[in-house]
Order: sequence, then structure tokens, then C-alpha cells
Amino acid sequence: MKLDILAFGAHPDDVELGCSGTIAKEISLGKKVGIIDLTRGELGTRGSVEIRNSESAKASEILGVTVRENLDMRDGFFLNDEAHQLKIIEMIRKYQPEMVLCNAISDRHIDHGKGSKLVSDACFLSGLVKIETELNGEKQKAWRPKVVYHYIQWQTIEPDFAVDITGYMDKKMESVLAYSSQFYDPNSKEPVSPITSKNFLNSVKYRAQDLGRLVGVEYAEGFTTERYLAVNSLGDLK
Repeated sequence: MKLDILAFGAHPDDVELGCSGTIAKEISLGKKVGIIDLTRGELGTRGSVEIRNSESAKASEILGVTVRENLDMRDGFFLNDEAHQLKIIEMIRKYQPEMVLCNAISDRHIDHGKGSKLVSDACFLSGLVKIETELNGEKQKAWRPKVVYHYIQWQTIEPDFAVDITGYMDKKMESVLAYSSQFYDPNSKEPVSPITSKNFLNSVKYRAQDLGRLVGVEYAEGFTTERYLAVNSLGDLK
């Protein structure tokens, strides 16, 4: 199954928080999008693996993604090494995306920057024909995505470009709120963490609104790139 876009997140909910508005917009335009979670988020302060599995399935349904998989890497302890790179390569070659979206290049949670580099490195290695992989007993063909873009998470990182998600902010928030165990709940008796505050939940919307203000739209999501962007003409710029 070939996808147009494959989005990776170190934890279930990373993709929703970082780029679900963009994903919802691209799906509405007819693109096929998949999500790959590296871990089950088992070290999260709240919830459990079973709860987060259910929440990620609900978020996927809300967004309308074509497929979602979890690589069952160890939350907090996965490495950017050959074994983990090969797992990512198998997914890239399986779905052959033109574009990959992945974690912020640097962030508060150590898995975010680590996951970002792991996926980026694997995207390059996936294009090398001498790296051989198999899936379900069949040899995979080398495949390298055309571009890798990094969404923005906790840290305030200056984006290289912004995507207008006006009209898709409600869908983004709905997918985020599918993870009800993870975010603000005044009735919860579970421990408090930086992402369980009302301020954090509100920040998802006001940060998109502020970036939108800066680029002249209502809401936007920012991304950083690994190479210069090119456009066919100045008229392509908004």
C-alpha cells in the first residue's frame, strides 16, 4: 500500500499534537496518510498501554488516516542504532511515502529529538540498495522519501515554513482530545505532569493561532526542513 505521507511519532499523541491539522487537510485533498508510533508511551505519567492503544485508534478514526502501526520500541530507551533503523526502513519501504513527517529536532522529552534523528537517518538509509530488508518473507525494494519535515512540539522552534490549517483546527483538537487520559482533566486523581495542565492544552490552540497571525491566516502549523525548499514560481508563495 503506497502512501503519500507517512508521519512518525515517538509516542502516541505526538503526531496529533504536532501536525494533525496538516494531516487532516491533506486527507481532505485526497492524500493517503499513515501514522507510525515508535513506542506505546508506556512510561507516561497517566494512563496505560491499553488505554493509549484505544485512544490512538480513536484519534486515527477522527483524522481518517489510511493505516496506523506501532513498532513497540521501548519508551525512553530506544536507540538510534542499526536494529531500530531497520525497523523504520521496513516501514518506509512498505509504504513508499513521498513525504515523511517526524518529531521536532530538539525538545523537552528526550525521545522527541532522538526519534527525529532516528527517522531522518532511516529515511536516507532506506534508499541504499545494498541494505536488504524483508517483510512477510518478501525482499523489499529500496525507497527514499523525497522530503523529511519535522513538526514542532514543546519547544518554541522557529519554523522554516507554515501550513495554513484554517478550517481544520477543530479536527486537530478533536484528535488531541481523543487522548483523554493524557491531558487536562479537573476530575483526574492521577499524578500531574507538564502536559496535564489546562495551560498546555490551551497552548495547542493558541500557538497555532499565533503562528497563523504571523503568516496572515487564522491557524497554522510550523515545520522545519533538512534542505532548502524550492518553488516553481514566486506566485506559489502565499
